[in-house]
Amino acid sequence: MKKSSAAGFRIGVISERYGIHPQTLRMYEREGLLRPTRTEGNTRVYDPDTVERLEIILSLTRHLGVNLAGVEVILHMKERMERMQGEVRQVIAALKEDADARSAGQRSLALTRFQPASLIRK
Repeated sequence: MKKSSAAGFRIGVISERYGIHPQTLRMYEREGLLRPTRTEGNTRVYDPDTVERLEIILSLTRHLGVNLAGVEVILHMKERMERMQGEVRQVIAALKEDADARSAGQRSLALTRFQPASLIRK
């Protein structure tokens, strides 16, 4: 497959690869569902993350019959869940760090006591 640059693929390549008209890809961009990057010459470049997002859109519309409004809601919820998962990982890391500090005899930073084993699955 021809790349448009080291960072991604041009719209024609993506269009052909996924059997979707370039105007449909442009419409997804106008609707805010896709955000391809642009070259200095204003050519759309689809990086791996954008291609993955397109694959999700196509799976939802082609295989599950979801309309574009539904796709937008699903993608928004996916982004929120990913952000929340990152926040939970940060909290768990802070709690683990605090538990390690307490077991090493250092002053605790926690506001409440907890049993780390009950919060963290190994």
